[in-house]
Amino acid sequence: FSWRRFRKIILKMFPVLNWLFSYRFREWISRDLLAGLSVGMFQIPQGLLGIWLTKLPLPNINGFLSAFCCSMAYVVFGTSHHISIGSFSILNVVVTNILKTLNFNQTLSSNGSLDNFSDPTLVKDYVEALTLTASITFLTGIIQLLLACFCLGFVTTYVPKTLIDAYLTAAALHVIVSQFTFIFDIMLDFHKGPLDIFYTLFHFFLALPKANATSILLFLLSMAALRLNKAIMITYKHSPVAFPMELLLIITVTIISNRIHLHAKSSSAVVSMIPQRFLPPTQPDLSNLSKIILHAFSLAIVSYFLLVFVGERYASLHNYSIASNQELIAVGLCNICSSFFKSFVVSSAISGTVIQEKTGGRTQLAAAIGASMMLVIALKLGHFFQMIPNGILAAIVVFNVLPFLEKILDVPILWRRDKYHFVIWLMTFAAVLCFGLDVGLAIAMGFTFFIITIRSHRMKMVVLGQIPNMNIYRSLSIYRAAREIEGIKIFQCCSSISFANVNHFKTYLLHKMDMKAVPLDESEMRAFISLNLSDTAAERKDLKCSCVCDPPLPPPRIPYTEKLMKRRHADSNSSSSSLNLVHWSKYGDKLSSRTLLVGAADAQCASPGFNTGLMTEKNEDEGRRACLSPGSAIDNSSVQLDQEEQPMYLPCPVHTIILDFSMVQFVDLIGSELLRQIIHMFHNVGITVLIAGCHSSVMADFEKNDFFDSCVTKERFFLTLHDAVLAALDKHQKPDKLEPIVEEFAEGPRAEQQKVEYLA
Repeated sequence: FSWRRFRKIILKMFPVLNWLFSYRFREWISRDLLAGLSVGMFQIPQGLLGIWLTKLPLPNINGFLSAFCCSMAYVVFGTSHHISIGSFSILNVVVTNILKTLNFNQTLSSNGSLDNFSDPTLVKDYVEALTLTASITFLTGIIQLLLACFCLGFVTTYVPKTLIDAYLTAAALHVIVSQFTFIFDIMLDFHKGPLDIFYTLFHFFLALPKANATSILLFLLSMAALRLNKAIMITYKHSPVAFPMELLLIITVTIISNRIHLHAKSSSAVVSMIPQRFLPPTQPDLSNLSKIILHAFSLAIVSYFLLVFVGERYASLHNYSIASNQELIAVGLCNICSSFFKSFVVSSAISGTVIQEKTGGRTQLAAAIGASMMLVIALKLGHFFQMIPNGILAAIVVFNVLPFLEKILDVPILWRRDKYHFVIWLMTFAAVLCFGLDVGLAIAMGFTFFIITIRSHRMKMVVLGQIPNMNIYRSLSIYRAAREIEGIKIFQCCSSISFANVNHFKTYLLHKMDMKAVPLDESEMRAFISLNLSDTAAERKDLKCSCVCDPPLPPPRIPYTEKLMKRRHADSNSSSSSLNLVHWSKYGDKLSSRTLLVGAADAQCASPGFNTGLMTEKNEDEGRRACLSPGSAIDNSSVQLDQEEQPMYLPCPVHTIILDFSMVQFVDLIGSELLRQIIHMFHNVGITVLIAGCHSSVMADFEKNDFFDSCVTKERFFLTLHDAVLAALDKHQKPDKLEPIVEEFAEGPRAEQQKVEYLA
């Protein structure tokens, strides 16, 4: 225990302390006050819109208390400086559709009136609907807190910004379509299921003759006023602040509408049916737990991701970061608070967040001011705001979500820059638009992870050449000055090696070496296996008895099952080859030095075991005996197959392959197995494979995967690519014929490095 650690834990649990102790009162208080007033005034009529949209009259006191408690909970536990917590229209519609699927009767009819509210059956259904709504909201918050306990908030770290932009763009379109009810003053049932947004648009198109012309006119006038507001800019202490047109518009229209009664008849019917008394919290109804748990889980995921996506957007604009797991805790507590007042699932209120940010809000003090003012005004003067025309409020909502649609204009640029992200954007947008915020999010996440997996495991190989007289190696296809070293092929692996791309790695190497891998025939495999079995019997010849209870010994490890052939001989009738099969015993620490010859033993491109100069004389001799060249003689226990076949001559201008692993982050078990086989296959046609720039973590992977043996030793590994090149030249060329690079690369002036010509 230490005070520093205790302070760190407290600041992490209560993020409000981070900005509260460092609050710049003189600089920020006026901004937060203006933003709080604007958001608070907007939240009052916004709550009434949600009641009309869901057709479930929630008492005013319950709604406003829920909004206040949720806002204050996020102020204390949230990490975003600009999020405005509130009900989200699409989530409210989802809850309403859940009630329909559970056969709860509608409380309001299609024309916005409530028939026979004094009917006991209707009152019972109304109370049960509110109780079930509270249960769904409560279960949503519990699920979010459980996800936070398992620290699953990190999932958003793997979500690219492209997916966030596409998701918010599609969500903005859903919000705009949901506002058509208020724009045209038409009450319609929202379609539930795939392509619901298009069905809704079609039904609104059919119902246009019944639209309220006054509501449409007020909507257009409000949109024009809000658009002109962009030309008005207030500068406060050298920083621009948007003019609070929403605040002015709400106050002005509230006064006018109370004088001349501009409100719609349907909204008046809804408001008149809202109970005015407070409904106390009740115990959550979990009798339908099996029916609502999947819906609650879907709402929990959508509510959280929507909150994080909006928070990430504004955090990047204002150069700060949010804690994804802490956001999960904050929104879970907000939903639990909302359930106490029988309210709906809450998340980021997009319109309120935009208003809070553009009016200059700097911290969550603006949200606290707005929530406090909203509660006081709503409880004392709430009946005045019931007269605001729906078209005015719909205009404010639509105008403030329009900036999210501007990302559509960046799609052509995204296509030119990165086609992978373009596909992600397009797929996310189409999925969310067609299948909704929940199913669309699941499809988008699955598709994005699939694309990321494919892209991260896609093998990219580059052939490198040397810049003359320098220890610099660059791509031959890009750098004009790069030259290939005679007898040496250098390949740079630009990604990690795993089961997903190791076959491409092998194919690329064989293609560049103009070779083809041919499986060993049955006689070669039988001879190879029989040699392993004879070795096992020789080791156990003194053994007289054994116990059947002993675990069986592991089968002998086969170094490879393919042989290399030149491509021009791949289709010929002759299948002969000059190859060595290095015999491996079944114990890793007792490796046999005997070799099985397949074909003739007179290959011309042999290469003895490679020595880096770090071994002693004794180790060098042992290494050569353990890894014989294709033309080497062996002891009498060797077996020779297919003696009547003619040997195939393999011209080998390349004696060494160097693999640059400086960009490789890991090699999995399958990758290391195939890499070892590749080294064996090339060795047995006289080509030595060296590996350079291998990270220590990759070396640890090799050791863990039992990669090394008598032939594939650590002597093949070099710290730098240049060290590997020098060792290869030293081994295969005479000292007097080495390039000047061997002796002069360290003495060359640094200015010569500027001679490298790069082809853009």
